[in-house]
Amino acid sequence: MTKFVRFDAGQGPEYGVLEEDRIFPVRGSIFGTWEKEEKIFKLQEVRLLAPCMPRKVVCIGVNYKEVVTGKGDPMPQEPVIFLKPDTSVIGPGEAIVSPAGVKELNYEAELVVVIKDKTKDVAVEDAKNYVLGYTCGNDITAKDFMEKGKPWTKAKGYDTFMPIGPCIVSGLDGDNLNIRMYHNGTMTQNSNTSDMVFNVSQIISYVSHIMTLNPGDVISTGTPPGKGNLKPGDVIEAEIEGIGRLKNVVK
Repeated sequence: MTKFVRFDAGQGPEYGVLEEDRIFPVRGSIFGTWEKEEKIFKLQEVRLLAPCMPRKVVCIGVNYKEVVTGKGDPMPQEPVIFLKPDTSVIGPGEAIVSPAGVKELNYEAELVVVIKDKTKDVAVEDAKNYVLGYTCGNDITAKDFMEKGKPWTKAKGYDTFMPIGPCIVSGLDGDNLNIRMYHNGTMTQNSNTSDMVFNVSQIISYVSHIMTLNPGDVISTGTPPGKGNLKPGDVIEAEIEGIGRLKNVVK
């Protein structure tokens, strides 16, 4: 299991491997061939950034069975997908900016898949070969703008509306990870990715038959029950087993 981070030690963004509280910068590309450098940074000496900068963020809606049954709806027959712009991506510790006039700003803890290779038309059984690893995500939504029957882009696409981090972890079973959210220290979401309607492999295969996924692109796989409302000053922390906590504040 490898933990990749993207960080700034004062010389601009670079990738590294996190081992306990030490970061080893990497030579090469984490999406291809790489090796650790001998130089070491202490975690507290650097600023963690979003662990990758995707060209696109693909999101899955209505993907937990408990959410669907709670609404009394039939299970979706195929994944519900939408896109967020790369400008929505922020890292750990960065501020989620609430747009002027929004009264209902929702949070959603999500498992995020980070793509390793160019991915197009892959079979379900081969899909995980294209995964670099997993990170935590928080799908922020201006619920005021989620008008029935209208596109979700306005509600989902604002700058800062897709925090991801704190690291990308390889070697995990993305289909069986505990996922939680803490709102001002209180746990408000508590589930496991095994409750997803469509698992990681099914999602990657489905999306890859619609669009080409490139190295560093991410797929946010949906949220369990318990999403809630944010206000300025709130602290929100998405936690996924084996990855850690993604902490952000609202302003």
